[in-house]
Amino acid sequence: MRRLALAAPVLLIVQAVLVHYVSAGERPPAAPDLARFPASFAHWQIVSEDFIAADVQQTLHADRLLSRSYTDQQNIAGLLVAWFQSQRSGLSQPHSPQVCLPASGWTPEIRDEVTLDTAAGPIAVNRLIVSNRGQRDVVLYWYQMQRRVVEGEWAAKLWTVANAVRDRRTDTALVRIVVVAPGGDTAAATTAAVQFGRDLYPVLLENFPPVR
Repeated sequence: MRRLALAAPVLLIVQAVLVHYVSAGERPPAAPDLARFPASFAHWQIVSEDFIAADVQQTLHADRLLSRSYTDQQNIAGLLVAWFQSQRSGLSQPHSPQVCLPASGWTPEIRDEVTLDTAAGPIAVNRLIVSNRGQRDVVLYWYQMQRRVVEGEWAAKLWTVANAVRDRRTDTALVRIVVVAPGGDTAAATTAAVQFGRDLYPVLLENFPPVR
């Protein structure tokens, strides 16, 4: 673990240098208009546009942000989409919820993966179960790239380099879903989060810049 901790900064520097140089002729896509993201899809209807504090926006450093809550009349799912147009500078990169949530007071209890059987095909995403002052939440998240979904943080960095070479693009998005576990029932919250993610995924593909 100590070796990994020491190696991580080096790997970050190497990745940033590689992205900077291989994306010299980068052609960033036009930013998606997330304000036009649908208010309803499948069985889900918007409940609220959720406020993002200025300091949080500054920390995220995303080019486009969407924070909303949706309901299917039984569950409420919080959605955060942070879209980054280019990672060439090294300043605009997704922040892992595994870092951000503990920094906000949430204690991770479980980290694993679940599969969403979407209309566009199955995708593997991260699941976190976190707690804070007696509340337990189920969090699903993944990194949405031009051609694929990536669940791992390091894998996302490596694919950024590959995308810069192949497509001259380094845009990516962090997609995060949060469902409160009623009475601590994480199984029920996971079922709701998976269903929301399954319904959401094709909508994301329609609203993100396509591969040209």
